Order: sequence, then structure tokens, then C-alpha cells
Amino acid sequence: MDSPSPQSEGQDQPIVGSPSDFLKNIVGKKVKVRIGNGIDYHGLLTCLDGYMNVALEDTEEWVAGRLTNRYGDTFLRGNNVLYISALEDL
Repeated sequence: MDSPSPQSEGQDQPIVGSPSDFLKNIVGKKVKVRIGNGIDYHGLLTCLDGYMNVALEDTEEWVAGRLTNRYGDTFLRGNNVLYISALEDL
């Protein structure tokens, strides 16, 4: 009996590419940025530089899974950024 292939139909396929490619593709998209103290910021990524400094528009601040505040433009310093993840398809 054959076992199912890890790439069977109906499963999401991983996106292949470098981290640099991912970062280039998410500019102009909705993202989630987690900073070192565990707070998440959701917003439209407008700018990202080589130091991982992040500029967001229409930003929401989420603490422990709860929306706590809304901001217009937000700047997050790169040394505080743990990760950036896309909230919409690339």
C-alpha cells in the first residue's frame, strides 16, 4: 500500500524563494509584525529597509489576541521586530 505523497492534491504548496524575495513581495500588502514584547501590529506595509525598520499605515495594535488601539502611520524599529508575516495572499 502506497503512502500519500506529501505533495498530494488539496494541500497548500510552500512558497519557494529567499527571505529577501518574500520581503520584496509583501510591500504594499497587509502584514502582521510581532515585536519583542509579544505585541502584534497589523497594517499595510509601506516601507521596509535593510535594518528591518518597518513603516505601516492603518495600523492596529493587538495584545494577547485583543485589539487594543488603532494608529494611522506607525514606525517600528528593526531591532524590536521578531517576525513579519503576510495577512493576505501574495
